[in-house]
Amino acid sequence: MKRRPSKLAPLALLAAAATVLSLSGCANRAGGTAGGEDFPAQSITFYTPTQAGGATDLTARTLATQLEAELGQSIVVDNRPGGAGSVGMTHVAGLAADGYSIMVFPVEVSMLGHQGYDIDPANYDFLGIVNEQPGTIAVPADSPYETLEDLVAAAKANPGSVTISNAGPGSIWEAGATELGNVAGVEFQGVPFDGGAPAVTAAVGGQVDAVVAGIGETAPANEDGRLRVLAVFTEERAPALPDVPTAGEAGYDVVIGSWAAIGAPAGLDPAVKESLQAAIETAAGSSEYIELIESGGNIPVFIPGDEATDFVTAEHERFAELFGE
Repeated sequence: MKRRPSKLAPLALLAAAATVLSLSGCANRAGGTAGGEDFPAQSITFYTPTQAGGATDLTARTLATQLEAELGQSIVVDNRPGGAGSVGMTHVAGLAADGYSIMVFPVEVSMLGHQGYDIDPANYDFLGIVNEQPGTIAVPADSPYETLEDLVAAAKANPGSVTISNAGPGSIWEAGATELGNVAGVEFQGVPFDGGAPAVTAAVGGQVDAVVAGIGETAPANEDGRLRVLAVFTEERAPALPDVPTAGEAGYDVVIGSWAAIGAPAGLDPAVKESLQAAIETAAGSSEYIELIESGGNIPVFIPGDEATDFVTAEHERFAELFGE
């Protein structure tokens, strides 16, 4: 088995690199520079490589509403789940680089190429990183496991008997569950789904013993009593779940999380790229988007195109080392 990453780039580093979001309104800057005056002249398809209803999908749909106002055209969200995001990413890589196809990319865009998938960040023009999401582990509300220590103890007593759902093979949350098992010295039985939303639904319904997913997908279920989050995979307690201990507090040093970037097929006209990035920056700074991200316990940020590209490239190189390539 390939070695899993022990942690992502520290969330603090990503936040430090981010441009501070402002709630102050920005003028519609969709006109671009010379050569891009007519963009966009038609509707734009906003792809998401996940099932509807998850954190990545909600990110796309909320940004889409804001982008419609900025760009003056309809933004149609198109879900293409499967293969830990590879199905949607492969589809978008083959589309025309005309600005009329964009996608919200999860962290897996920097991971999948090292796990046997034909996914390369160089095939995309990144327009900005728009949020970051800590990882969590949660159990059904009526679970007998009250703490992470309880869950680990059960796995030690009966290796392979504790089931943990995740967002699919090759996903960051599969990596998180595997890393927790490695650190705790136990064997969990992974149960993959096509995205975080169905993985969480499986836990809510008691189909699995636990789920590893982003805080944006587990915190709401924790709040309304459908799930109980046992731990967050952060260095310090998450503001959205202040009463939930970190995995480190339980003795398991696991720090792992995700981020979301907006991108398009590589080769965008510079003027079109400028128009899209400006609109995305404004959308990511809107009160509606910030409220969505913060309400789920995630962190709104904006890292613009060139810096975002550098960051994703660095992540891709770092995962090469972590996966032993």
